[in-house]
Formats: sequence, C-alpha cells, structure tokens
Amino acid sequence: MKNIFTPFENVSKNTRLMIILVWVLALFGVWFASSMGDRHLFPSPQQVLQGFIELYNEGLVVHIGSSLLLCFSAIIIAILISLTFSYLSTVPVIQPVAKALSKLRYLPLTGITFYLAILISDARTMQIWVLVVFMSTYLSTSLLSMVNSIPQEEFDHARSLGCNRWEVLWEVVVKGRIDYVIDVIRQNLAIVWMMLVTVESILVAAGGLGFLIKNSDKFMNHGRIIALQIVILAVGLSIDFVLNYLRKSFFRYSKI
Repeated sequence: MKNIFTPFENVSKNTRLMIILVWVLALFGVWFASSMGDRHLFPSPQQVLQGFIELYNEGLVVHIGSSLLLCFSAIIIAILISLTFSYLSTVPVIQPVAKALSKLRYLPLTGITFYLAILISDARTMQIWVLVVFMSTYLSTSLLSMVNSIPQEEFDHARSLGCNRWEVLWEVVVKGRIDYVIDVIRQNLAIVWMMLVTVESILVAAGGLGFLIKNSDKFMNHGRIIALQIVILAVGLSIDFVLNYLRKSFFRYSKI
C-alpha cells in the first residue's frame, strides 16, 4: 500500500484502477456533500439529471452537431495555415512570418474580434475565423518547436543519401514527423473546444453548446449548466481519444 505514495513507483494495472475508483468516489462524495441543505455550492445530482432531460428534449444532439461543425471547420483551416508556415519556416524568407504568427497568441480576444468585424460581415464566418486565429497561433508555436527539435543528424543522414534541400524538408520534416503533428493537433484542439462558449455567443441564431450555456446562465439554471459542462467535457475527451487512437494505430512506432 505504501508504494502508491512513493515517487516514481511502478504499480500494477489493478492498483491504478483502484486509485482512479477511489478518486471518482471521493469526487461524488464531495458533490453530494456540497449539494446538501437549502444553500449549496453545486446543484444536486437530481437537478443535473433533470438538466440533461431538458436539454435533450430541446435538441441537445443538434446543438452538439452545430458546435462540432464549427469546431472542425476552424480546425481544418488552422491546420493548413499552421502547417504551411511551420514547414516553410526552414526557408529564411518565411521564417520571420512564421515566428510572428506564433507571437500573435498574446493578443486578447477583443483585439482580434474588432479587426475581424471590420473585414468580415457574416457572423458564422467570423466565428470560424476567431477560432482559426486562436488555434493557428498556438498550433504554429508547437509546430515550430517540433521542427526546431529535430536532431541535425537526421538532416545530415538525408543529405548523405543524395536528397536535395526540398527533399530533405519533405522526407525529414513532413513525412518523418506526421505522428508528432497529429499529437500536437490533439493537444491544441482543446483550445478551440474551450473557446466555443465565447465564440458561439457571437451568433446566437446558429445555436451550439455555447448558446445553451449562455441561455442557461441567463435563467440561472445551474443544473443545466453543470449538465452542459459534462457534455462539453465528454465530447472533448472523445475527440482527444479518437485522435490519440488514430496516431497509435497508423504510427505504431510512436508508442515506443
């Protein structure tokens, strides 16, 4: 038993499952305890369950689909932009642009939406590009770090095989790091998913999980808010699991 309190100790799979079970039970215990009485910190499990039922009856599945469509539309554009500039950062004339793109992550949301509102009139398109800007900056930062961390020996090995500069870029940076790219996308996807609530409030008519949270908060329905938080977390973890599974399935060496 004392092994589970020892740093760097390897424990069995059953022991890990037991630890997880204990933490889950402790979490539910705190939830039940904090929802008791007339004045409580969190809504009771019954209120959350009622929130799930109400949300389902109001078209929760449709709103999830709207959020996923918005999310994936932004992700595809952001990936294309980030990969292009990150790969071409090995070209001296493009490198300052790629680094500047990564520095834009320090810009606040208000500054970004102000200039996008001037350039874009359609609200749905604006939602997509707000997410694109945010994910592109963070994704570019991670991808640039990935490119810079490639050992010089790999470039030298490609040159020794007779590859020219562009072939080195293709073989070492592009093809040789696809599994890393998928993992970086998986990690940065959480940023887009986290921004949904804020971004979807730009166009209420389009619906989405962000709209449901805003609407529930307006009427102080805390049971629905917690239910929606659980849905958002579950969908986000599901996307993360699928991407991680695909990475390990297609690139088995990445598990080593």
